[in-house]
Amino acid sequence: MRAKPRLLGTALAVSALTALAAVSVPTPASAATLTQVTNFGANPSNLQMYLYVPDRVAPRPALVVAVHYCTGSGPAMYSNTQFASLADRHGYIVLYPSVTRSSKCFDVASPQALRRDGGSDPVGIKSMIDYVRARYPVDANRIFATGISSGAMMTNVLLGLYPDVFAAGSAYSGVPFGCFATTNGSEWNSECSNGQLIKTPQQWGDLVRDAYPGYTGKRPRMQLWHGTEDDALRYQNFTEAVKQWTNVHGLSQTPTYTDTPQPNYTRTRYGGSGGTAPVEAISMQGVGHNLPVDAAQA
Repeated sequence: MRAKPRLLGTALAVSALTALAAVSVPTPASAATLTQVTNFGANPSNLQMYLYVPDRVAPRPALVVAVHYCTGSGPAMYSNTQFASLADRHGYIVLYPSVTRSSKCFDVASPQALRRDGGSDPVGIKSMIDYVRARYPVDANRIFATGISSGAMMTNVLLGLYPDVFAAGSAYSGVPFGCFATTNGSEWNSECSNGQLIKTPQQWGDLVRDAYPGYTGKRPRMQLWHGTEDDALRYQNFTEAVKQWTNVHGLSQTPTYTDTPQPNYTRTRYGGSGGTAPVEAISMQGVGHNLPVDAAQA
């Protein structure tokens, strides 16, 4: 499940979740650096917190939570993507959670991780967000999560557990919320990774709803990316994730908009035709688990 970036330069543009930026954008000179933060609050799984605050922070900055891949780290995510350089341009803040367990994979499998405030990594990440919000005037309507592979799985988990915190998420080569669930302590679920866990939209949606019982508020927008030749987290997971998030949003499985933003890329939108559609899915023909740099140009 290693997804070490060929995704160099891919980043979430905070002005609109679907506006992604790549390659060589000129940035102002900056003295800002990545900083490790300790004692940030409840942290049951011993995550590390890294924070990038640009020299020129917007009056009401967005917050981007950038979640790394297996074998990765917060500093690696900082070094291998352009979130920080785009933060210099746009004035938003970037939070990089970092796993300390040996696999360097985020926990998206345990019962604790799949229940709101149940424990494990999601609680630590939520504490990090609360820490940042207590110290900077973050726009509560512009808190985003994005991740690669294991980080994409965690993006799904975070949006499921904390729909009242996140405005949107963007997941690159992940799986649906709850797909990796195990009860024996294992971090890995082969049935899910192989694309063999098939559910109805209602069943997938119920996994999200049951993680935060009684919640009736607005749900975050979700953007999904997946390559058809992914041999680590099979492409069927993309189909299942679309089922899940359209159901969570109460939408039809039939797209309201389809286009080809570049050769071999098919983009479908559900519940709207513009860049703020509740669910957007980008299928990349011929692409494997590692996303190409030009994915961000779609």
